[in-house]
Amino acid sequence: MSMAMEILGFLMCVAGWLLTGVSLANDFWRVTSFAGSVITSTRQYQNLWHACAEASTGIKNCRQFESMLALEGYVQACRALMIIALLFGLFSIILSALGLKCTKLGSMSDEGKGRLTLTAGALFILSGVCVLIAVSWYAARIVQEFNDPFYIGTRFELGVGLYLGWAAAVLVILGGGMLCGSYRRASPRTNAGAYSYNYSGQGQKIYKATPTTESGSSKAYV
Repeated sequence: MSMAMEILGFLMCVAGWLLTGVSLANDFWRVTSFAGSVITSTRQYQNLWHACAEASTGIKNCRQFESMLALEGYVQACRALMIIALLFGLFSIILSALGLKCTKLGSMSDEGKGRLTLTAGALFILSGVCVLIAVSWYAARIVQEFNDPFYIGTRFELGVGLYLGWAAAVLVILGGGMLCGSYRRASPRTNAGAYSYNYSGQGQKIYKATPTTESGSSKAYV
C-alpha cells in the first residue's frame, strides 16, 4: 500500500510539474471582456511575457514585455514564483526518482530512500504553493480591475492559463502530500544495548554443586 501511494504521488507530481510549464507558456492568462461592449472585432490577451491583439480575420500582433522595470510589481513576482516552482519541481523529481522503493541506487538503505522521498514531497508541496500564490495573485488583480468602476483601461477576464495553473498546483500539492505520507521510519529490530546470544554445544553438560547443609556436616563428626 505504501509503495502504491508513493508511485501514485510521484506520477501526480510529475503531471502537475508538466502542467505548470504549460500554464507558464500559455498565452491566455487574461482575455478581453466583452461585457457591455458592442465592438467585438478585436480580441486582446496577455500572459506574463507578452500582450497580443488578434483581429477577426485571424491576424495576430504580439508585443513582448522587454523591460522588467516597466512591468508592474505583481507581474514580476508571478514570474519569479512560477520559475521557482519549476526549479523546485525539477529538483524534487530527481530526488523522488532516486528515493522510490522500486528503484535501486547502490547500497542505499530503505531509511535513506525514505528520507529522500520525504524531502522530495516537501519540496513538491512548496512548489505547488508557489504556483497557487502566483495564479491566485494574478487572478485577484484581474477581478479587482474588472470590478473597479473608476478603472479606465481595458477590462479583462480570467484566461485558460490561470485554470491550468490552479490544476497544476492541486496535483503537485496532493502528490507531494502522498509522497510524505508514504514515508515510514524503519523501527529497530532490537532494543538499544540488548544482546542476543543463543548457543548450545552438543555433548556438553553443566554440573552444579549442591550446597552442604549444617545437619549433614554435623553428622559427619558423630
